[in-house]
Amino acid sequence: QVMLVESGGGLVQAGGSLRLSCAASGTVFSIDNMSWYRQAPGNQRESVAEVTRSGRSSYADSVKGRFTISRDNFKNMVYLQMNNLKPEDTAVYYCSIWYRAQNYWGQGTQVTVSS
Repeated sequence: QVMLVESGGGLVQAGGSLRLSCAASGTVFSIDNMSWYRQAPGNQRESVAEVTRSGRSSYADSVKGRFTISRDNFKNMVYLQMNNLKPEDTAVYYCSIWYRAQNYWGQGTQVTVSS
């Protein structure tokens, strides 16, 4: 059984920074893609950033240049460094992984950016 636990969310003023972390627990070896998604009230869940096992990353246009995704393959963790946060970044952020052809999701962590 694979479990994902996010941490690092909170309340921050516009222009501030937060770093989200996601830990994968259980018997996990060689996780494939690791991603961050977000869902704002009334909106559909959207992809924010993704990183492959080899470290290749991709980002939504709305966060390019402000967010950085990274991973630690030894610790089975994925991170999202968020800089220059904007009120429109307010959402619940979820991490997601693909492992042995199955998709797993965390419970989410709230990020609120005040103007």
